[in-house]
Amino acid sequence: MTTTTAAQRREQAKVDYNAFLAACPTNKLLDTLSDKWVCLILAALADGPCRYGELGATVAAVSNKMLTQTLRTLERDGLVAREVTAQVPVRVDYSLTPLGESLLPILSQLKDWAEGHMDDVLLARAEFDHHGGNAG
Repeated sequence: MTTTTAAQRREQAKVDYNAFLAACPTNKLLDTLSDKWVCLILAALADGPCRYGELGATVAAVSNKMLTQTLRTLERDGLVAREVTAQVPVRVDYSLTPLGESLLPILSQLKDWAEGHMDDVLLARAEFDHHGGNAG
């Protein structure tokens, strides 16, 4: 059995995974990561573990159904860990895994960009709407 280095595995992944192809698993992963609830839940867990109710209160406007669905997806993808503590009532805490934590710098940059460029986006939207959405 041949062993490969981390660099060789990364090079092979470039060949194996191409997010531009619909059938590629990275395409689905990008779809998951670009979901607003995913971004907000991961950001909410950045400061440490939270209970379900705390997450629901922190992530404004998320329905119980979407929160549950999103947490299950994140757990399945290895980004969030779910810890059940036997007590009355049962305590369930959610936390970022090391893989989930590795996304935080990227999410932080995206959040910072959005906050820093919101005025530009609002201006562009106003100009677009003023012209009826027509180019030119």
